[in-house]
Amino acid sequence: MPLAPNVETFIGCDAAYEDAELVLFGAPFDSTTSFRPGARFGPAAMRHESFGLETYSPYQDADLTDVSVFDSGDLELCFGSAEAALHDIEERTQTILNDGKLPLLLGGEHLVTLGSVRAVFKRYPDLHILHFDAHADLRDDYLGAKLSHACVLRRCHDLVGDGRIHQFCIRSGEREEFRFAAGHTDLHPMTLDGLEETVRALREANAPVYVTIDLDCLDPSVFPGTGTPEAGGITFPQLLGAIRTAASCRIVGADLNELAPMLDPTGVSTATACKVLRELLLAILTKE
Repeated sequence: MPLAPNVETFIGCDAAYEDAELVLFGAPFDSTTSFRPGARFGPAAMRHESFGLETYSPYQDADLTDVSVFDSGDLELCFGSAEAALHDIEERTQTILNDGKLPLLLGGEHLVTLGSVRAVFKRYPDLHILHFDAHADLRDDYLGAKLSHACVLRRCHDLVGDGRIHQFCIRSGEREEFRFAAGHTDLHPMTLDGLEETVRALREANAPVYVTIDLDCLDPSVFPGTGTPEAGGITFPQLLGAIRTAASCRIVGADLNELAPMLDPTGVSTATACKVLRELLLAILTKE
């Protein structure tokens, strides 16, 4: 049975489910946030504020009206159980994959990525992950919890194994996380250096790729509305370039997360997140 349309959609994402190439869905969960909560309100804020944008991207000379995206709205998640929330996210991702469509998840805190990756990995056991973030997210636990936004890439590593996670812009983490990365992930700290070479190799191998973007990869001067801001980040044009580079891969799933809209009362962070999403959608769906 096809999913029902959402009442308020992200601008230009109102195709019929049956016709859609890509399906958006929100995971408004932030119960393991370690600093400032509020990311659960990110997906709804992005939909509501997206109408301040045009559907047309002058960066890519492409328009959301030229592609078919269905916005299924937000999941109703159990805030008291991370595992229950992850189960529901995995189930929704699996439904979208089973229907031959590409899932794009809106967080929420970064832990929500694990639910989507679990489903995508079952379909593509040779999966690679392109990870853009300020934080390594490679802790084995955070204050005893194995399921935390501080551990999400470590839990993804438990699935995909060594050499399958490619991390960019990372500029924060415990010493042990960086030591773990040195032996187990493809870490590119501080910058986007090496992205083109990484993407070229993935493309030549025709590897299935999951893209996860934590918006705190952006510098706080650009994007202050996030739970754990870190100085020294990249600019919007740099992130746009990274997205367009990554989109040349064989992308089989993606997510965008960690907007906490009330932490930036100017609304600039929400507007920036909306623009990143528009560019991500168009880069994935209009690539040559």
